Amino acid sequence: MFQVITDFFGKVDEVLYYPILIIVLAAAGLFFTFRTKFVQIRLFGTACKLIVEKPASSQKVSSFQALMVSTASRVGTGNIVGVSTAICLGGPGACFWMWLMCIIGAASAFIESTLAQIFKQKDKDGNSFGGPAYYIEKALHLPVVAAIFCVFLIATYAFGFNLLCSYNLQSSFAAYDFYDELWTPIIVGGLLAAGVAFCVIGGGKRIIKLTEKIVPFMGIAYVLISLIIIFVTSPIFPARSPQFSATRLTSGQSSAD
Repeated sequence: MFQVITDFFGKVDEVLYYPILIIVLAAAGLFFTFRTKFVQIRLFGTACKLIVEKPASSQKVSSFQALMVSTASRVGTGNIVGVSTAICLGGPGACFWMWLMCIIGAASAFIESTLAQIFKQKDKDGNSFGGPAYYIEKALHLPVVAAIFCVFLIATYAFGFNLLCSYNLQSSFAAYDFYDELWTPIIVGGLLAAGVAFCVIGGGKRIIKLTEKIVPFMGIAYVLISLIIIFVTSPIFPARSPQFSATRLTSGQSSAD
Protein backbone atom coordinates (compact mmCIF):
# COMPACT_ATOMS: atom_id res chain seq x y z
CA MET A 1 0.00 0.00 0.00
CA PHE A 2 2.79 2.38 0.94
CA GLN A 3 4.59 1.66 -2.31
CA VAL A 4 1.42 2.43 -4.28
CA ILE A 5 1.07 5.79 -2.53
CA THR A 6 4.75 6.55 -3.10
CA ASP A 7 4.51 5.71 -6.78
CA PHE A 8 1.39 7.85 -7.17
CA PHE A 9 2.93 10.94 -5.60
CA GLY A 10 6.12 10.27 -7.53
CA LYS A 11 4.24 10.45 -10.82
CA VAL A 12 2.39 13.58 -9.70
CA ASP A 13 5.69 15.17 -8.68
CA GLU A 14 7.24 14.40 -12.05
CA VAL A 15 4.46 16.29 -13.82
CA LEU A 16 4.00 19.19 -11.41
CA TYR A 17 7.67 19.83 -10.64
CA TYR A 18 8.68 19.77 -14.27
CA PRO A 19 7.49 21.27 -16.51
CA ILE A 20 4.38 22.82 -14.88
CA LEU A 21 6.01 24.42 -11.82
CA ILE A 22 8.99 25.78 -13.74
CA ILE A 23 6.76 27.30 -16.42
CA VAL A 24 4.35 28.83 -13.90
CA LEU A 25 7.14 30.32 -11.76
CA ALA A 26 8.98 31.75 -14.76
CA ALA A 27 5.81 33.11 -16.39
CA ALA A 28 4.54 34.69 -13.17
CA GLY A 29 7.96 36.16 -12.39
CA LEU A 30 8.31 37.70 -15.84
CA PHE A 31 4.73 39.02 -15.75
CA PHE A 32 5.19 40.74 -12.39
CA THR A 33 8.67 41.93 -13.34
CA PHE A 34 7.37 43.83 -16.37
CA ARG A 35 4.18 45.02 -14.63
CA THR A 36 6.20 46.48 -11.74
CA LYS A 37 8.89 47.83 -14.09
CA PHE A 38 11.63 45.65 -12.58
CA VAL A 39 10.81 46.56 -8.99
CA GLN A 40 13.37 44.06 -7.64
CA ILE A 41 16.16 46.01 -9.36
CA ARG A 42 14.67 49.50 -9.43
CA LEU A 43 13.99 49.65 -5.68
CA PHE A 44 16.87 47.49 -4.49
CA GLY A 45 18.56 50.44 -2.80
CA THR A 46 15.33 51.38 -1.02
CA ALA A 47 14.93 47.81 0.19
CA CYS A 48 18.43 47.88 1.70
CA LYS A 49 17.62 51.12 3.53
CA LEU A 50 14.36 49.74 4.90
CA ILE A 51 16.17 46.79 6.46
CA VAL A 52 17.80 49.05 9.06
CA GLU A 53 14.65 51.10 9.60
CA LYS A 54 13.44 50.94 13.21
CA PRO A 55 9.80 49.93 13.92
CA ALA A 56 7.22 52.46 15.08
CA SER A 57 7.20 50.94 18.58
CA SER A 58 8.90 48.20 20.55
CA GLN A 59 5.84 45.99 20.06
CA LYS A 60 6.12 46.09 16.27
CA VAL A 61 8.21 43.78 14.12
CA SER A 62 11.13 45.54 12.43
CA SER A 63 12.03 45.04 8.78
CA PHE A 64 15.23 43.29 9.83
CA GLN A 65 13.32 40.87 12.07
CA ALA A 66 10.86 40.11 9.28
CA LEU A 67 13.80 39.46 6.93
CA MET A 68 15.41 37.08 9.43
CA VAL A 69 12.19 35.11 9.90
CA SER A 70 11.84 34.81 6.14
CA THR A 71 15.50 33.80 5.74
CA ALA A 72 15.17 31.18 8.48
CA SER A 73 12.65 29.29 6.37
CA ARG A 74 15.02 29.23 3.38
CA VAL A 75 18.51 28.60 4.73
CA GLY A 76 18.70 24.82 4.90
CA THR A 77 16.02 23.35 2.68
CA GLY A 78 16.62 25.78 -0.16
CA ASN A 79 20.19 27.01 0.09
CA ILE A 80 21.90 23.82 1.25
CA VAL A 81 19.80 20.84 0.20
CA GLY A 82 18.22 22.43 -2.88
CA VAL A 83 21.32 24.09 -4.28
CA SER A 84 23.58 21.09 -3.69
CA THR A 85 21.03 18.79 -5.32
CA ALA A 86 20.74 21.12 -8.32
CA ILE A 87 24.52 21.23 -8.78
CA CYS A 88 24.79 17.43 -8.47
CA LEU A 89 22.06 16.90 -11.07
CA GLY A 90 22.80 19.74 -13.49
CA GLY A 91 26.41 20.70 -12.83
CA PRO A 92 27.81 24.14 -11.98
CA GLY A 93 25.74 25.70 -14.78
CA ALA A 94 22.68 25.17 -12.60
CA CYS A 95 23.88 28.11 -10.48
CA PHE A 96 23.26 30.50 -13.38
CA TRP A 97 19.66 29.39 -13.80
CA MET A 98 19.07 29.56 -10.06
CA TRP A 99 20.40 33.13 -9.99
CA LEU A 100 18.23 34.05 -12.96
CA MET A 101 15.10 32.54 -11.42
CA CYS A 102 15.95 34.25 -8.14
CA ILE A 103 16.03 37.67 -9.80
CA ILE A 104 12.83 37.02 -11.75
CA GLY A 105 11.06 35.42 -8.79
CA ALA A 106 11.84 38.41 -6.57
CA ALA A 107 9.05 40.31 -8.34
CA SER A 108 6.58 37.53 -7.48
CA ALA A 109 7.74 37.62 -3.86
CA PHE A 110 7.22 41.41 -3.81
CA ILE A 111 3.66 41.07 -5.10
CA GLU A 112 2.89 38.27 -2.64
CA SER A 113 4.18 40.32 0.30
CA THR A 114 2.27 43.39 -0.87
CA LEU A 115 -1.00 41.45 -1.10
CA ALA A 116 -0.38 39.99 2.36
CA GLN A 117 -0.03 43.53 3.77
CA ILE A 118 -3.14 44.81 2.00
CA PHE A 119 -5.41 41.98 3.14
CA LYS A 120 -3.94 41.22 6.56
CA GLN A 121 -6.23 40.99 9.59
CA LYS A 122 -5.88 42.04 13.22
CA ASP A 123 -6.91 40.20 16.36
CA LYS A 124 -8.41 41.73 19.50
CA ASP A 125 -4.93 42.53 20.85
CA GLY A 126 -3.97 44.42 17.71
CA ASN A 127 -1.57 41.78 16.40
CA SER A 128 -1.55 41.33 12.63
CA PHE A 129 -1.95 38.01 10.85
CA GLY A 130 -2.55 37.04 7.26
CA GLY A 131 -1.02 35.43 4.21
CA PRO A 132 -2.00 33.91 0.86
CA ALA A 133 -5.11 32.21 2.22
CA TYR A 134 -6.52 35.56 3.31
CA TYR A 135 -6.05 37.37 0.03
CA ILE A 136 -7.27 34.33 -1.89
CA GLU A 137 -10.46 34.56 0.14
CA LYS A 138 -10.80 38.37 0.35
CA ALA A 139 -9.48 39.46 -3.06
CA LEU A 140 -10.40 36.54 -5.27
CA HIS A 141 -13.51 35.57 -3.27
CA LEU A 142 -12.56 31.90 -3.33
CA PRO A 143 -12.96 30.64 0.27
CA VAL A 144 -12.92 26.97 -0.78
CA VAL A 145 -9.61 27.44 -2.61
CA ALA A 146 -8.24 29.31 0.42
CA ALA A 147 -9.21 26.40 2.68
CA ILE A 148 -7.60 23.88 0.32
CA PHE A 149 -4.46 26.04 0.26
CA CYS A 150 -4.32 25.97 4.07
CA VAL A 151 -4.62 22.18 4.18
CA PHE A 152 -1.82 21.69 1.66
CA LEU A 153 0.33 24.34 3.33
CA ILE A 154 0.03 22.61 6.71
CA ALA A 155 0.89 19.27 5.09
CA THR A 156 3.85 20.84 3.29
CA TYR A 157 5.35 22.37 6.42
CA ALA A 158 4.64 19.33 8.59
CA PHE A 159 5.87 16.65 6.21
CA GLY A 160 7.72 18.47 3.43
CA PHE A 161 9.89 21.03 5.18
CA ASN A 162 10.21 19.84 8.78
CA LEU A 163 10.62 16.14 8.06
CA LEU A 164 12.98 16.84 5.18
CA CYS A 165 15.17 19.17 7.24
CA SER A 166 15.26 16.86 10.27
CA TYR A 167 16.04 13.84 8.07
CA ASN A 168 18.86 15.65 6.27
CA LEU A 169 20.26 16.86 9.58
CA GLN A 170 20.41 13.43 11.19
CA SER A 171 21.60 11.72 7.98
CA SER A 172 24.55 14.12 7.79
CA PHE A 173 26.03 12.25 10.80
CA ALA A 174 25.89 8.91 8.94
CA ALA A 175 29.45 9.40 7.64
CA TYR A 176 30.84 9.32 11.21
CA ASP A 177 31.68 6.24 13.26
CA PHE A 178 29.48 7.24 16.21
CA TYR A 179 26.34 7.19 14.05
CA ASP A 180 23.76 4.69 15.24
CA GLU A 181 20.78 3.89 13.01
CA LEU A 182 18.43 3.73 15.99
CA TRP A 183 19.63 6.25 18.55
CA THR A 184 21.10 9.04 16.42
CA PRO A 185 17.77 9.89 14.68
CA ILE A 186 15.99 9.69 18.05
CA ILE A 187 18.46 12.03 19.76
CA VAL A 188 18.54 14.52 16.89
CA GLY A 189 14.74 14.42 16.56
CA GLY A 190 14.32 14.90 20.31
CA LEU A 191 16.62 17.94 20.37
CA LEU A 192 14.82 19.47 17.39
CA ALA A 193 11.41 18.81 18.96
CA ALA A 194 12.52 20.44 22.22
CA GLY A 195 13.84 23.49 20.38
CA VAL A 196 10.66 23.86 18.33
CA ALA A 197 8.50 23.46 21.44
CA PHE A 198 10.50 26.17 23.22
CA CYS A 199 9.90 28.56 20.33
CA VAL A 200 6.25 27.72 19.71
CA ILE A 201 5.22 27.85 23.36
CA GLY A 202 6.75 31.31 23.62
CA GLY A 203 4.63 32.58 20.74
CA GLY A 204 5.52 34.58 17.67
CA LYS A 205 7.61 37.13 19.57
CA ARG A 206 9.98 34.46 20.85
CA ILE A 207 10.38 33.01 17.37
CA ILE A 208 11.22 36.46 16.01
CA LYS A 209 13.73 37.21 18.75
CA LEU A 210 15.50 33.87 18.32
CA THR A 211 15.70 34.07 14.54
CA GLU A 212 16.99 37.64 14.81
CA LYS A 213 20.01 36.30 16.73
CA ILE A 214 20.51 32.89 15.13
CA VAL A 215 19.96 33.57 11.41
CA PRO A 216 22.81 36.10 10.95
CA PHE A 217 25.18 33.59 12.53
CA MET A 218 23.78 30.87 10.24
CA GLY A 219 24.31 33.03 7.18
CA ILE A 220 27.89 33.94 8.07
CA ALA A 221 28.73 30.33 8.97
CA TYR A 222 27.20 29.09 5.71
CA VAL A 223 29.35 31.45 3.64
CA LEU A 224 32.53 30.69 5.60
CA ILE A 225 32.05 26.91 5.38
CA SER A 226 31.35 27.19 1.65
CA LEU A 227 34.55 29.18 1.14
CA ILE A 228 36.55 26.64 3.17
CA ILE A 229 35.18 23.77 1.08
CA ILE A 230 36.00 25.64 -2.14
CA PHE A 231 39.52 26.36 -0.89
CA VAL A 232 40.42 22.86 0.27
CA THR A 233 38.94 21.08 -2.77
CA SER A 234 40.05 23.46 -5.52
CA PRO A 235 42.92 22.28 -7.76
CA ILE A 236 44.19 25.89 -7.77
CA PHE A 237 45.57 25.32 -4.27
CA PRO A 238 48.01 22.36 -4.48
CA ALA A 239 48.85 22.56 -0.80
CA ARG A 240 45.34 21.63 0.29
CA SER A 241 44.95 18.90 2.88
CA PRO A 242 44.50 15.46 1.26
CA GLN A 243 41.81 14.36 3.69
CA PHE A 244 39.57 17.09 2.30
CA SER A 245 40.06 16.11 -1.32
CA ALA A 246 37.08 16.07 -3.62
CA THR A 247 37.36 12.29 -3.92
CA ARG A 248 37.07 11.83 -0.19
CA LEU A 249 34.15 14.24 0.06
CA THR A 250 32.37 12.39 -2.74
CA SER A 251 32.92 8.99 -1.17
CA GLY A 252 31.82 10.30 2.20
CA GLN A 253 28.65 11.66 0.69
CA SER A 254 27.96 8.37 -1.07
CA SER A 255 28.34 6.42 2.17
CA ALA A 256 26.03 8.87 3.93
CA ASP A 257 23.40 8.43 1.23
